[in-house]
Amino acid sequence: MKKFLAGLVVVGLGFSGAGVTASAASSKADLDARLDAATRVINEVMATPDKAIPDSVTRDATCIAVVPSMKKGAFVVGAQYGQGVATCRTPHGWSAPVFFRIAGGSFGFQIGGQATDLVLVAVNQKGFQDLLKNKVKLGGDAAASAGPVGRNAQAGTDWKLNAELLTYSRSKGLFAGIDLTGDDVSQNVEDTNTFYNGANNSFESILKGNVAVPDSAKPFVRTVAKYFHSAQES
Repeated sequence: MKKFLAGLVVVGLGFSGAGVTASAASSKADLDARLDAATRVINEVMATPDKAIPDSVTRDATCIAVVPSMKKGAFVVGAQYGQGVATCRTPHGWSAPVFFRIAGGSFGFQIGGQATDLVLVAVNQKGFQDLLKNKVKLGGDAAASAGPVGRNAQAGTDWKLNAELLTYSRSKGLFAGIDLTGDDVSQNVEDTNTFYNGANNSFESILKGNVAVPDSAKPFVRTVAKYFHSAQES
């Protein structure tokens, strides 16, 4: 898991901007709030089965990443930019979370002034490994595709053949696959270290399940586990 993320499903983001400068350091309270927001995004997206991430995707998911729309403190001025949280499937359940950044200019993260939620889902081991990298370019280093939505999506198989990461967005209540080609996903080591009280755990160690899930992250991890379960876990 070294360079964690490339895209992983999972969800949400709000951006605003114009240059690519790092945002102010996040506090532990900020990170807890980000986890709470990511949990809400997943619950809201999955609440409408006909428009949610289909079972054929949730069963194959190896990692889920969510960028909740955060309107304060999480964004830089300039290019599209957002902060997210991710977890990966392990032999013992879903891992403790890590924090990441996503940036790029391939699409507007704000539509009509309203922030957008973003979900990234890794659907195989290659996608999982991409998510562990320090920095990944979607569509370049990692094969990313707009994810299918709803029950009927099970009929489509192109994503199973061609995608490592499936990407989704939600704006103004609408949830759909989105093209994030060209966007960069990178580890947020500072926030991750802050969340684990300076323990300096590697992304690989955390996402492989070697670090216990902190109490404040349990609602997020349990929510992911609720919706993203394998056939064996059903």
